[in-house]
Amino acid sequence: MQVAKVRGTVVSSQKAQSLTGVKFLLLQFVDENGEALPEYEVAADIVGAGVDEWVLVTRGSAARQESRNEHRPIDAMVIGIIDTITVSNRLLYSKKEQYR
Repeated sequence: MQVAKVRGTVVSSQKAQSLTGVKFLLLQFVDENGEALPEYEVAADIVGAGVDEWVLVTRGSAARQESRNEHRPIDAMVIGIIDTITVSNRLLYSKKEQYR
């Protein structure tokens, strides 16, 4: 899994039929210091994440392990919305603090 920040949404009116109803997000990965990396990826979202939230992302075959998606051509999936991240006893990210 990787940590990413939701930067936006991706809307596609023409797509594979199996992807009908799937929400897509544009993600930017972050490093262990919380700094944005130059890598972006589009991922399916099954948890209802929103712009600026930090999320957990799984990629590859693990992204299709969720039962509703095992027959969809999905390579990356948001599987969790992060509440806090602590590194070496230091709070790196807090959703609560972000929205104060």
